[in-house]
Formats: sequence, structure tokens, C-alpha cells
Amino acid sequence: MARQDRPLRSTLREMPSGQRPRERLLAHGAGVLTDCELIAILLRTGHRGCSVLDLAYDLLYDEGRGLGGLPALALLVEHDLPSLRRKGLGDAKAATVLAAVELARRLAKAQLPQRRPLGDVVGVARYLNLRYARRDQEVMGAIYVDVRGRVISEREHFVGALDRTSVEPRVILKEALRLGATAAAIFHNHPSGDPDPSREDIAFTRRLARAGASVGVELVDHLILAGGGRWVSMRERGFL
Repeated sequence: MARQDRPLRSTLREMPSGQRPRERLLAHGAGVLTDCELIAILLRTGHRGCSVLDLAYDLLYDEGRGLGGLPALALLVEHDLPSLRRKGLGDAKAATVLAAVELARRLAKAQLPQRRPLGDVVGVARYLNLRYARRDQEVMGAIYVDVRGRVISEREHFVGALDRTSVEPRVILKEALRLGATAAAIFHNHPSGDPDPSREDIAFTRRLARAGASVGVELVDHLILAGGGRWVSMRERGFL
């Protein structure tokens, strides 16, 4: 996503009323506003020495973490409260931002079709990225579906420094059988930020697919999440 320029006029008071974000939204719709202006509407006010537009810009583009734009903002989680406070956000503003992020996650999940959601790999990856990509520990989990292709459950199975050679498919398949699932998509994140699969990822995917086929559970996909909207589908890469 291209970096947006810092607002030229950093003080709302300097702007003609018709150019202020809230007035523009009411007059022309939210689609005409920049990401920075939309965030500014959520924040409502700045603080001494920093206008609300500057505060919104600094929130979107974190120089210290090398992150920028809505994908990075969408990966905010509760343990980012200290960094939000360092940016000058009090608890009320921080809560507003985190609530907006959670709404984005729920919207991404709600947009998945109720039937055959695993057929929408982009939608599933977008949803999972919002939930897991920025976790500082590696997480592996699965989404289970029934014979009609409807989601039964979503589970985290492993957390921590995962050695794919020691992770056993039986944990995932045992849960699938317990739930009566006929198919599953597994996922894990790469805290390094690089979504490319390792040799161990590929070997594990194939081992799980073979084991699943032997008990009647299809492995639909294995998604690797890496933040910033980046992800890899093992099926699309030809490893399934």
C-alpha cells in the first residue's frame, strides 16, 4: 500500500469548514477521505503540539517499527496499548482505535460465505491475517468444516517456537474426527514477516494431507500468514 503524504495543513482550524474531514464525510461520503482523515475522525482531537491529523498520521505510519498504513494498523492488538499511549493516545482514544480494529476483524469474518467458506482463499487469508499475523509467537491452528462445507470450529493447536518435524498431524486430525469434520484448512504465522514456506512447512503439509486422506479428512489448504496483508496458500503454490 502506497504511503500517504502527511497532511499539508496540520491544524483543522486552518482549514475552511468544507475541507475538514467530518464535514467532507457528511457532504460527500466516507469514500472521498484519506485513511489519515478517517482515523482523525475516530480520534476527534489531538493534543498540545500535535493536531488530530498529525496524530492520525503518526498512528498510521510508525517509523520506529517500520510499519505503515491500514494493514499495520489493523494488526494492533491489546498489548499495543503502551505504544498507543506513547503516541499520545489516552485510554479513550486507544479504546476507540482497538474497537475499530476488532470491528474490522469481525467484518472480515462475516464476509466469508456461510457455506464453502474455504473456497474463498483470499477471504480466509484476510480474516486470519487480521487475527494471527502479528502474534510475536508462532501459532498453528485449523478451521474445520462439515460435510456441507460450513465452519464447525476454529482452533489454535500449537503456540511457540514450532519445529514442524515434531508437530504431529494426529492432534489436528483427532480434533477433526471429534467434531465430525470432513475437511480442514490449517494455518500458521511467520513472525519473521516472510510468508514463504520452509522445507519443513512443505513436508508437514504433505504429511498431514496423507494422514487426513487415510481417515477421511481432506486438507483443503495450508495458509502461511506474515502480516502487512501478505500470505501464501500452499495449495496455490502446488504443494497440495
